[in-house]
Amino acid sequence: MDQFDVAVVGLGVLGSAAAYYASLKGKKVIAFEQFELGHVHGASHDTSRIVRTANSIPEYVKLAKSAYRDWAELEQAAGQKLLTITGGVVFLPKDGDNPFDNLTETLDAEHVPYELLSSDEANRRWPQFNVPDNVDTVYTADTGIAHAAKTVSSLQHLARFQGTVIHENTRVNCINPDASHQGVTIETESTGFGSDSFKKVFHAAKVILTTDAWTNKLLAPLGTRIPLSVMQEQVTYFKPTDKEAFQADRFPVWIWSGNPGFYGFPCFGEPTIKAGRDTSNNLMSPEQRTYLPSPKLLEQLSSFMGGMFPDNGRQQVRTVTCQYTITPDRQFIISPLHDHPNIILGLGAAHAFKFAPTFGRVLAELAIDGNTEEDISLFGIPRIVTATGKL
Repeated sequence: MDQFDVAVVGLGVLGSAAAYYASLKGKKVIAFEQFELGHVHGASHDTSRIVRTANSIPEYVKLAKSAYRDWAELEQAAGQKLLTITGGVVFLPKDGDNPFDNLTETLDAEHVPYELLSSDEANRRWPQFNVPDNVDTVYTADTGIAHAAKTVSSLQHLARFQGTVIHENTRVNCINPDASHQGVTIETESTGFGSDSFKKVFHAAKVILTTDAWTNKLLAPLGTRIPLSVMQEQVTYFKPTDKEAFQADRFPVWIWSGNPGFYGFPCFGEPTIKAGRDTSNNLMSPEQRTYLPSPKLLEQLSSFMGGMFPDNGRQQVRTVTCQYTITPDRQFIISPLHDHPNIILGLGAAHAFKFAPTFGRVLAELAIDGNTEEDISLFGIPRIVTATGKL
């Protein structure tokens, strides 16, 4: 049986980061991905993700500050530019609750510079918007874009360069902790197209699970279940009439914090702008995913865009689907399992890409060192038990 210090299961951005940082610490690492690398079945593909410190929860602001430092080191190691800083705005409707209710108070407390703008000020500064009168705008200069696909491939390349053994098209069917708590046995099966199916068993001292929507399949035999909601989401790319007005040096990343919430990007790598709704509750399982965009969600997005962006000549180019896997309180899980401390679980609740280098580093630290200096007090499993009454 092949022996490793750390095994990582699931190579989206979080698992790829965990594999890289575990190998960077000099450990013998193996990593498994049930699909081909760079696949579109999860949540880490496509072009772009928002990076920001603008958050109402202090723990996330602190983690974001660490992430910006880790992004810079990752760019240096990769020899590639992975972030594009554009500045960003959060639109705050004054009527009703929203997840950014305490945004300015948190930014003040965490010493994050920002500007608070009226609707008139925002519309003068960015005439591409049509901000309603009852909406405030918070601008943060450090907001920007992470190149999604490039980041994932860079992490995988760096992990391999550091010695990580990566098996793609390899499904992990079962993880069995040793009764003596000395490690974990990992049973795998090849899934590659056109190849003969074969099974192989590995052993690792610690296992990091970054398996997102497939998490409970591996936890169920261990008597553990995390309450998760899985849904198919989508983003749409539009071609604006005046693409120059929407270039990253003239137009910010934006978030509409109403209910429902929307978000979007300036032109990035092509003459289109990207926009989507956050958490549409289009519930499904990975096996039920259609990969077909929802006309209802597209119409909802188009209607919002029609009111917020006075560009009647804008054209829809394409719609891309992805997968959300969220916890009941939409917070991360970064924690060993209670009864199986050699298994460390990482769940990003569909908003972790901006933290990816730090998230992966922390998972590696928990697996190898048993602790981390980052504040992950919000991200344990006990609060899931409290919220749901079961685990």
